[in-house]
Amino acid sequence: MRAIVMAALSVADLNRISNLVVGSAIEVHRILGPGLLESVYEQCLAWELEQQKLVVERQVDLPLRYKDTLIQSVYRLDLLIQRELIVEVKAVDALQPVHTAQLLSYLKLKPARLGLLLNFNVDVLRKGIKRVVNEL
Repeated sequence: MRAIVMAALSVADLNRISNLVVGSAIEVHRILGPGLLESVYEQCLAWELEQQKLVVERQVDLPLRYKDTLIQSVYRLDLLIQRELIVEVKAVDALQPVHTAQLLSYLKLKPARLGLLLNFNVDVLRKGIKRVVNEL
């Protein structure tokens, strides 16, 4: 398997990709509606993004460095888009501060600049979208 090498995305590119993710998430929500498992939304969103020729990785292990020890498989990112945009898929009654803290931690550990929290358990998806920025 050949490794894909990508240059860091510009802010404009990151915003453009973020908009593609949001548009794709809206399409998934429009078709499926609320009430399903997070894994269903994640899989359908990944498919939508792959149709747009984006590099999509699902369930990406995110190790944690503690002192001199690298601890593998501590966290898993739901989706990593173009190796820089982290997407966390939720299907909860409401996004909570702990969800934002989780995504911010992922952004710092990766490190990455931008993440999206997408809660599909809402009547209109725009109510379930939150952008989280990591000030590197």
